[in-house]
Amino acid sequence: MINTQLLNPESIVVVGGSDDIHKPGGKVLHNLINGSFKGKLYVSNPKQDVVQGLKSYKDINDIPDCDLAILAIAAKFCFQTIEILIEEKNTRAFIILSAGFSEENEEGAALEKKIVDKINSVNGSLIGPNCIGVLNSNYTGIFTTPIPTLNPQGVDFISGSGATAVFIIESAVPKGLEFSSVYSVGNSAQMGVEEILKYMDENFNPDTDSKVKLLYIENIDKPDLLFKHASSLIKKGCKIAAIKSGGSEAGSRAASSHTGALASSDVAVDALFRKAGIVRCHGREELISIASIFMHPELKGKNIAIITHAGGPAVMLTDALSNGGLEIPHIEGKAADKLLEKLFPGSSVANPIDFLATGTAEQLGHIIDACENDFDNIDAIAVIFGSPGLFPVYDVYDLLDEKMKVCKKPIYPILPSVVNVKDEIEKFIDKGRINFPDEVNFGKALTKVFHTCKPAELETTNLNINKEAIRKVIDNAPNGYLNPEQTNTLLDAAGISRAHQKVVYSAEEAIEFVKDQGYPQVMKVVGPVHKSDVGGVALNIKDKESVIETFNRLMKIKDTYAVLMNKMLFGTEVFIGAKREDKFGHMVLTGLGGIFIEILKDVNTSITPVSFDEANWMIKNLKSYGIIKGARGQEPVNEKLLAEQIVRVSALVEAAPEIFEMDLNPLFGNMEYVTAVDARIRIEKD
Repeated sequence: MINTQLLNPESIVVVGGSDDIHKPGGKVLHNLINGSFKGKLYVSNPKQDVVQGLKSYKDINDIPDCDLAILAIAAKFCFQTIEILIEEKNTRAFIILSAGFSEENEEGAALEKKIVDKINSVNGSLIGPNCIGVLNSNYTGIFTTPIPTLNPQGVDFISGSGATAVFIIESAVPKGLEFSSVYSVGNSAQMGVEEILKYMDENFNPDTDSKVKLLYIENIDKPDLLFKHASSLIKKGCKIAAIKSGGSEAGSRAASSHTGALASSDVAVDALFRKAGIVRCHGREELISIASIFMHPELKGKNIAIITHAGGPAVMLTDALSNGGLEIPHIEGKAADKLLEKLFPGSSVANPIDFLATGTAEQLGHIIDACENDFDNIDAIAVIFGSPGLFPVYDVYDLLDEKMKVCKKPIYPILPSVVNVKDEIEKFIDKGRINFPDEVNFGKALTKVFHTCKPAELETTNLNINKEAIRKVIDNAPNGYLNPEQTNTLLDAAGISRAHQKVVYSAEEAIEFVKDQGYPQVMKVVGPVHKSDVGGVALNIKDKESVIETFNRLMKIKDTYAVLMNKMLFGTEVFIGAKREDKFGHMVLTGLGGIFIEILKDVNTSITPVSFDEANWMIKNLKSYGIIKGARGQEPVNEKLLAEQIVRVSALVEAAPEIFEMDLNPLFGNMEYVTAVDARIRIEKD
């Protein structure tokens, strides 16, 4: 739990502080002395009387009562020190910089748990161990540099890696990105990223708190907690971007279903972030670019004006924005002609608006004013302005700053000449501005922010699901794949549309089924997992002789013990699957079905529960959506019915969390029906 002693202590002791500022204990003390802390600062060092000008207490028992202790001592001494501080000095907040705990071995993990239990017993706060510390407007309790400019409206940054936090701060500071707080959670022994975010949500003050949160996460231990508080903060007006590292796998996990092969833990992270409204980043520079975009007014539309005095960067930015689904609309008409008269000959206002290398600050002002007031098809303005180093450009950046104060449309400054006009950029940043030095990184980041979904609403779907019938099948089923009868019972109980099927064990049974259902028929082996791979699927069977011949052939295939029959349906083949992912619950996937699921791997995923809005998003954002809409005269798939099937699959796996993998592949979809003709469900009970 986060308490006042951690956030705003009246007194701090650095245990293990020293004169050596090249060691964590010395550097954190140095940062505290030179930082914003106004309370009482103590230091404990058993070998010195004075440390960095402060009285040193050789025995921890001798220090006065203290709110916060920052420990920079060997791991083996931490527990006894904490015990004394809690019992004798009323200390209720701790930052352990030291390593040597759960990240090292089992003995360290046991010591870490012992410390957490002790701190929890007095409702205390613990950050770390194995971290760089905490930084906020009250104190600079970190042992690293640089110390960024602190601004209540800067970004809150929570990191699972101390080194990564340092590198992100190092890259952000020169660009002008400011920070409100930094939490390095290290081993997250008591509080991890999720708990810090929970505190920020539950105590959020829209008038004083930062509305931008950055996360660096190596392990998501509590996805439900992360979703709940991230989505809550975003609904309150905040913006969140996060790096989740460690997503690659050495290879695809052995999986016996299409869903299992496609649905990895990293896919679950993508789905969780999208459901919460978090912008997922894959590197430090992307995180900084997106955070910097967050610090500007929100982009309301997709039409961007690019103002430049250099052709190449404008072309690259145009590509980045266009490839990401934003527009650089053509500008023409009387207002455009009027603007062109104010520029040097050879300039262009078509968009990108190129006012040449000789363009002036005054001309830039005219262009920005036109984009703000005269061009209704412009939603935001990107200004690219560097310098070959021939003359100062203070006037350009001063004008840019002034226009950013008065314009309602977002203005994004792209100032690539970080060497030639270093001084001018520093002055621009000193005014509270941010620079995007690379136009392509900016363009990709802007498109990602623009297309990020709003947090999903966990709506009640009110579907008629027969949970009693579902539980009866699941409770009586062993681990492994359900047989066709059990599978069909589950689908019917969940209201999932399926073809009328029958498992037959003789050619005579097959003929009787055909008499009732008619032709054409589909016949499939029962037993082998991948039916198509063993030649176990026969389509468009139109007469009695073919039924008998096909039955006999299929029964000779290895592991086959029966044949599954259903009347042949027609339409576009689509796919719905589900997979249980550790800690995340179930993922539901959809895409084109049949062989295309393996070849294209074009699927979208959501974490359960899946709402109708999410299901519609999953469908409409497939790369193959044009086929579902009906391409080249083909009948389209009924999207409303497909979305309903997705939501019903979500409801089924929620009612039966023992379902480990599930494939509906394919479902045939047209305007009249979206019906599953093949289904596999695998049960795995804990």
